Amino acid sequence: MRSPIAAVEAAAPASDSYTQRFSVSYEYRVVFTRDVFAGGNPVLAEILTQPTGLRAKLVVFVDDGLVSADPGLLARIDAYAIAHKDVVDLVCFPEAVSGGEACKNDGGLVGSLQSRLVALGIDRHAFVVAIGGGAFLDLIGFVAATVHRGIRHIRIPTTVLAQNDSGVGVKNGVNAFGQKNLLGTFVPPYAVLNDADFLLTLNSRDKRSGMAEAVKVALIRDASFFHWIERNVDDLRAFQAPAVSFAIRRCAELHMDQIASGGDPFERGSARPLDFGHWSAHKLELLTKHTLRHGEAVAIGIALDARYSTLRGYLPAGEDQRIVSALQALGLPIYHQALDSLDPQGGHNVLAGLRDFQDHLGGELSITLLRAIGSAVEVHEMHEPDILQSISWLRQGGAL
Repeated sequence: MRSPIAAVEAAAPASDSYTQRFSVSYEYRVVFTRDVFAGGNPVLAEILTQPTGLRAKLVVFVDDGLVSADPGLLARIDAYAIAHKDVVDLVCFPEAVSGGEACKNDGGLVGSLQSRLVALGIDRHAFVVAIGGGAFLDLIGFVAATVHRGIRHIRIPTTVLAQNDSGVGVKNGVNAFGQKNLLGTFVPPYAVLNDADFLLTLNSRDKRSGMAEAVKVALIRDASFFHWIERNVDDLRAFQAPAVSFAIRRCAELHMDQIASGGDPFERGSARPLDFGHWSAHKLELLTKHTLRHGEAVAIGIALDARYSTLRGYLPAGEDQRIVSALQALGLPIYHQALDSLDPQGGHNVLAGLRDFQDHLGGELSITLLRAIGSAVEVHEMHEPDILQSISWLRQGGAL
C-alpha cells in the first residue's frame, strides 16, 4: 500500500502555479502643534503609548543645523522625557547628527547610525524619532526602515518643505552612485508632528524655498489653492503666520490625498504627478553641488515645465507667465545658469535629467505637464528644441 505522500506525489502535475495575494492597511497621524517639547504638550507622549499602552523606548536624532540654531533643544527634549517618564523611556540623551543634503551622500553615516540603533537595543517595538529638515528625515527614515526590517519612526519636520511635502509622505532614501535617492524604501512613518515653532529658526531663503512645493501641488491638483497663493503672495513672502500656516496645511493635505487616493502610493507605475517640475530640479541640484536649495530647484523646474507645456500646446498661452509671476512674487528663482551648462559633447547637462528620471523609475519616460492650472497631463516624450526654447525664455526673465 502506497503512503499518502507517495499518492500525492504521483498525482501532482509537472508544474503548478499559485497566486499569493494580500493587502496591508497603513495609517499614521499627522498633527499640527506648537512647542511639541513643552512639558504640558501631551501630543508626543500620547502617540508613543498608543501601540501597547506601555512605557515606550525611544531614541531621538536631531539635525545638527537645528541644534546650532536652537542650542537648548536637546536639553528640552531630555526634560520632556523626564516629565513624562511614566510613559517615555529615552534610552540616551538626544543625539545631534549631520544634516542637510550632504548627510544623504555619506554612506558611512548610514552604517554608523544603524550600528548605533543596535548598540542601544532599539527593537521593532521601540521608536526612532527624527527632528530636522527633509534630507535629514530621509536619512533617518531609511536607517529606521532597514534595521530589524523596520522600526517605528516618528518624524518631526522643521522646515516648510518638510512640513508641507516630504515629511508627510511615505518615502525614505539616500543618494548613491551619483543619483539622488537611489537607495531607499517606501515605509510610512508611525506619526508626523508638524511644530510651527521650528519654522521660526529658518533663515528667509529657506522659508521661501519651501513655498515651491505648495505652488507645485496647487498647479497639478487645486486651482483654487493656486488662486489663493496669488492673492496672498505678499503675506507668504513676508512669512506672516496665518498665511504660512494655511499654505503648509493645504499643501500637506493635497500631498496626503494624492498618496492615499492616487492609486499608486509606492510608485510602482511610471507616472509620478507629485514630481512635477522635478526631472530638471534633481539634475540642477547635482549640477550646482546643492548650492541651490531643493525648493529653489523645484521652482525653476516648475517654470521650465510650465513654459514647455505652453509651447507644446497643452497649457493655454499666458498661463505660463502667470505661473512664473507667482513664483517670482514669492521670491523664488525661475532660472539658474546651470540650465545652460554644457557637457564635453556640447549638449545641455540638464537634459541628462530626463535619462536619470527614467532610469530611476524604469519603464517608459513619464513626465507630468500642465493642461490647465489645477490639472495635469502625463506625456511620454520630451522635445529637446522646445526644452531649450523654454530655457531661453526663462533666461530672459520669462518675458513674453
